[in-house]
Amino acid sequence: MEKHMSKEGVLILENGFEFTGRLFGAQSTRSINTDRGYGEVVFNTSMTGYQEILTDSSYYGQIICMTAPHIGNTGINNEDVENNGPCCAGFVIHDLCKIPSNWRMTGTLEDYLLKHDIPCLYDVDTRHLTRQLRSKGVIRGIIMPLENRHRAHDLLASLPRFEGRDMISEVSTKEPYKWPSQGKALFKVVAMDFGIKRNMLRCLAQRGCEITVVPAASKASDILGMKPDGIFLSNGPGDPTAAPYAADTVREILGKIPLFGVCMGHQILALAIGAKTYKLKFGHRGGNQPVIDKISGRVEISSHNHGYAVLAASLPDFAEITHVNLNDKTVEGIMLRDANAFSVQYHPEASPGPHDSMDLFGRFVYAMKQKTCTQNT
Repeated sequence: MEKHMSKEGVLILENGFEFTGRLFGAQSTRSINTDRGYGEVVFNTSMTGYQEILTDSSYYGQIICMTAPHIGNTGINNEDVENNGPCCAGFVIHDLCKIPSNWRMTGTLEDYLLKHDIPCLYDVDTRHLTRQLRSKGVIRGIIMPLENRHRAHDLLASLPRFEGRDMISEVSTKEPYKWPSQGKALFKVVAMDFGIKRNMLRCLAQRGCEITVVPAASKASDILGMKPDGIFLSNGPGDPTAAPYAADTVREILGKIPLFGVCMGHQILALAIGAKTYKLKFGHRGGNQPVIDKISGRVEISSHNHGYAVLAASLPDFAEITHVNLNDKTVEGIMLRDANAFSVQYHPEASPGPHDSMDLFGRFVYAMKQKTCTQNT
């Protein structure tokens, strides 16, 4: 029997909707637990980059439905990963490419997901599923063999909900580690790891930053004790209010050193200054979100992956809204001039534009350079 002649499977949503398909990757109900086979079902509108999506820690605890129909055509390589392996709870696609081809390819998508025990479905009506999620909102779901569908209700009832779950602590590094600069080290940066993507580290390293990545629960005194030139707040999964310790740390650091936050880091910065966040109906996930920079008037095509947003009305007067999403007017960036801190909700390192947002890293470097010049005068 061919590897692709897999058995029937089903994605069962908490509201009772079912989406049948064929299983690939892990195919056993033994794989269903708090981070495999079970999760919030979300959709991503990116046309390419499925490997980066699969290995992004921000998808921890989520089953990803790809709206692009043809997935797996370039296989898997060793360069385009954002983590040690897939971070999502499951993967749902319409058409699985059975004969991938790419000069960098080291394996197939199917073998990769099987190796990492990720339950997946193909031959799914992903258009129907996406329309359900857009109209009803994200919802818990479970992937399992069709023959075991009778177990879904009890499994969903036994697994923990996502509200109030501190998912940042589940993905953050347990010990600090170094990421060297490319070329001469010009700046020392401490990155708080809420689920950091490797390409963020690469973008900083390319600009002469020597980075120390620290756990999300690190104390402000320990971070400042490293005498960094700047602080970077990374992306990450889940509800930012479930990790109040992160906002507490950032609050103590603010105003003492240049700070740049991305995605979850943006939300944590907002919480640190007393603002509020809220859950979006179906989130922003994809590489085609138009964002306007209110300072320059320039529109960027940006990459997103988040289910929560900052409530504009809750921001204090000293926080300036710098970026706005042109689709739904959500807050995409803030700046604290007096604290030398800024953040964006989207992912400048993901390059959908492809270079629309890269100057944000340059802006962070410039802030560190200015601080260094001031100290030396």
